[in-house]
Amino acid sequence: MPQGSPVRTVGARLREAREKRGVSLQQIASRTRISVMSLEALERSDLSRLPGGIFTRAFIRAYAEEVGLDPDRTIEDFIAELPPEAATATAHSSSVEDGEKLESDRRAVATALRLALVSLPLIGLVIYYGSRGAHAVPGQSQEAQAESHAAPDSPVDASPTAVPAIAQPDPAPAAIAAQTSELSMELAPKATCWVSVMTDGERVFSGLMNAGEKRSVTAREQIALNVGDAGAFAYTLNGRPGKSLGAPGKVVSVRITPSNVHEFLTP
Repeated sequence: MPQGSPVRTVGARLREAREKRGVSLQQIASRTRISVMSLEALERSDLSRLPGGIFTRAFIRAYAEEVGLDPDRTIEDFIAELPPEAATATAHSSSVEDGEKLESDRRAVATALRLALVSLPLIGLVIYYGSRGAHAVPGQSQEAQAESHAAPDSPVDASPTAVPAIAQPDPAPAAIAAQTSELSMELAPKATCWVSVMTDGERVFSGLMNAGEKRSVTAREQIALNVGDAGAFAYTLNGRPGKSLGAPGKVVSVRITPSNVHEFLTP
């Protein structure tokens, strides 16, 4: 800890404020849906038992609000007392999130370019064969006319000449994947639960959800989900029930993509 910093850590101040209010850790855990184990780690400033980054800051904010401390000031003090490397990672978490969004945008542009490169040759083939078919019919009519002039007494078959059907190429695999890659998720916790959701690198929700409350999100690339109490959390993916993410009180972070979505679905 730097010279001249307060003797009391942020964790000690949180515990002191809680004790002054006569509130137990279990009561705070029930109201915030943060596990008692994580709250105890906050009070001890035990980084090894905390999830880190924005998730830890959310825990501190919720705890500080429950015991009457200024959440923003408490978070700033917590970052100030971290080791240099941990403080740098925590202070720049928003930059990391911006980087994830930028990377997501780049992937979206790259996907669009790949689809365009696949589609252009297919369009060219359709136009080419279509134009050949259009020229074939008039050519055959002229030959039939020439034969009728050369031999007027010979019978002429008046039935139209059959034009071979042009086989259309199958849709490109990339185009099929693009049509079916959207993720649709409905958050529906069974009890009060802290939830944070990012879709394609953009945060769409962060806060407490109560039992019976529902929230729907969609994404093209991925859904990044942080849950403060896995046992209280329930959800559906693309209209199908999702698997349990863990035991009650467990903090979990998952990333769901079109390629691994089946791993989160119930059989």
